[in-house]
Amino acid sequence: MCMKHFFLFALAAVAAACSGPAAEDYAAWVNPKIGTGGHGHVFVGANVPFGLVQVGPTSIPQEWDWCSGYHDSDSTVIGFSQMHLSGTGIGDLFDITVMPTIGPTAPERGGNGAWSYANRSGEIAEPGYYSVPLLRYYILAEMTATARVGFHRYTFPASEEANLVFDLENGGCWDRAVDSGFEVEKDENGNVKALGGYRFSTGWAEDQKVFFWAEFSRPSAQFSVAENPNKRNGILSPLYGYYSLGHTEPGEQILVKVALSPVSVEGARANMQAELPGWDFEATRKAAREAWNQELGKVKVTTPDPDKRTVFYTSLYHTMIAPSVFDDVDGRYRGSDGKVHQATWRNYTTFSLWDTYRAQMPLMTLIHPEKMDDIVATMYHIYKEQGDLPVWHLMGNETDCMVGNPGLVSFADAVVKGFRAGLTDQEIVDAMVATATMPDRGQDLRMQYGFIPADLYDQSVANDMEYAIADGALANCAEALGRAGLAAEYRQRSHSYRHYWDPELQFMRGRKTDGTFTEPFNPIYSNHSASDYTEGTPWQYIWLVPQDVEGLQELFGSREAMLAKLDGLFTAPEYVEGESASADISGLIGQYAHGNEPGHHTIYLYAMLGEPDKAANRIRQVYETMYPNGVEGLPGNEDVGQMSAWYVLSSLGFYQVEPASTRFWFGAPLWEKAEVKVAGGTFTVLTKGTGPHIASVKLNGQPYDKPYIEYNDIVSGSTLEFHMN
Repeated sequence: MCMKHFFLFALAAVAAACSGPAAEDYAAWVNPKIGTGGHGHVFVGANVPFGLVQVGPTSIPQEWDWCSGYHDSDSTVIGFSQMHLSGTGIGDLFDITVMPTIGPTAPERGGNGAWSYANRSGEIAEPGYYSVPLLRYYILAEMTATARVGFHRYTFPASEEANLVFDLENGGCWDRAVDSGFEVEKDENGNVKALGGYRFSTGWAEDQKVFFWAEFSRPSAQFSVAENPNKRNGILSPLYGYYSLGHTEPGEQILVKVALSPVSVEGARANMQAELPGWDFEATRKAAREAWNQELGKVKVTTPDPDKRTVFYTSLYHTMIAPSVFDDVDGRYRGSDGKVHQATWRNYTTFSLWDTYRAQMPLMTLIHPEKMDDIVATMYHIYKEQGDLPVWHLMGNETDCMVGNPGLVSFADAVVKGFRAGLTDQEIVDAMVATATMPDRGQDLRMQYGFIPADLYDQSVANDMEYAIADGALANCAEALGRAGLAAEYRQRSHSYRHYWDPELQFMRGRKTDGTFTEPFNPIYSNHSASDYTEGTPWQYIWLVPQDVEGLQELFGSREAMLAKLDGLFTAPEYVEGESASADISGLIGQYAHGNEPGHHTIYLYAMLGEPDKAANRIRQVYETMYPNGVEGLPGNEDVGQMSAWYVLSSLGFYQVEPASTRFWFGAPLWEKAEVKVAGGTFTVLTKGTGPHIASVKLNGQPYDKPYIEYNDIVSGSTLEFHMN
């Protein structure tokens, strides 16, 4: 059989093996390619829910739209990295990259390096499994995963120069290696049978340490390390290792297992022994799919529309890529202080909290209650190690990315809902107050002036308004803990946004230390790196007051005036001015920007102001125009699950607007029936009638007149019935 014909035969065999989904195979409804075009930045590859490993292809370009290592517009592959981010606006990770090759390759990205075009027409991407043919080498690459181990299977053609290249140089976009190394384990015949090593890097995560242990289904007579040409990256340590296979038969399959650890090579080896001691690729693939089905099956939706079902289960899938496990099987992990700690909880990382505090984390409190105490414990110990709760935590590093105290919001929200991880009231309060009074990132100015002056700090309006949201969350949590005085203090602090209110123009505007507003003023202007706002225009920042909607209404003077301005948001010019306007301002309806997280609650303000029909109309407009079943199926960055979590929660008929609250406000239910597995059993949502608006509601068969449902009513396993007209 010639090389090309063998390649096509192998590809057909893989496709046949994955056909025929079972009746309750929720994973069959997931389309991992949704969000791979445009600016979605989603991960494509193999992983299990909340796993440390996301093993998949990494492309040559190191640009914004390749933050996940993959974009629909490009089919280059430099190798298959063990970790990737999903939906972020900054690139990092791509650690420990493996590339099967035929013949010699140079140690470089692109050019003569170990790269290939991928045959995207033969690509298979599904939860827990990824496969793609490499056109340069006629090699079929497949991979699956456990939580801490990437499992690769490479089907080679006949060759005398087959290799597996280990690339420790190339990371994600802004990441660069600062130290790396290999260690070799040989069998009794002197052949290499396993590799250990490490990659230390700096980037978004300033001090990242990853250790690995790799085992092979076939030993190698030779493992060579490439010299670091021209002292690349300023380091002398080896960046490339070549595991020489030499002769391969047509269709010969080589299996590679790569385990990771944040602690040590020994930890990585123990992780492999615990999670993947054998070599059964298909059994591992099946187990990964079963893990996804178990998690995806927590929500069962009924609809005659297959595209909507695909969008829903893909959205649910996206919400479970992170937070990621960040410890060894023995509980050891590397903390924010750079030290190794022993956990009695499951430790996590990859907290994109400025995004996820709004919907993804509240969704976790509903459908993943078994993980929430571990999340709370992780956040608390981050506070103990670095002095405050996490902002944007990645691989044991505080990136301080984005504004405000979003970790405080999620921490308080979990505590209010009963997740305490064994912490005392005082420990909870200490963590929140220390975070709210940390004199950095503009908080020192806020405590001095009562707000952040625009002439002393960039993006002052956004920073202060996000801090105010966190103060509102702290107040709610303090109230739940019976700390009335503390609640009153932080309730007052949560009103600092009022300093920015311009009653004449009815916008939030930057205010200087002398009391004057920033000039000039343009409500549709944006400067991504230098303005009073973060990734937004003044139109979008009017509404960033979910902790005090009544207070915002008072600033407008009346409910009617606030509603009129809210109507104007959706009819304002549907473009943004400014040469350096933020690309994150996307998914526009007028000046409403669904493609970026600060606006995700805004439509629900209609429901809070007593206009639920207007809320339903706009929510359905977002469903229909911004979440299609296609590669451009997201209106902006996925942002580690938030963009999808908005869809998941909203489609069930409700959304949590207020920080650290137990209220989920009604909007626009999308399903005939939804069954959600919760702590108390099954929460059922029934939608009767075909109209777009909620006419009446029943809870457990009884008339219900509130415009929201309480958290405890959801998790107790009740039945919510919407009647539509």
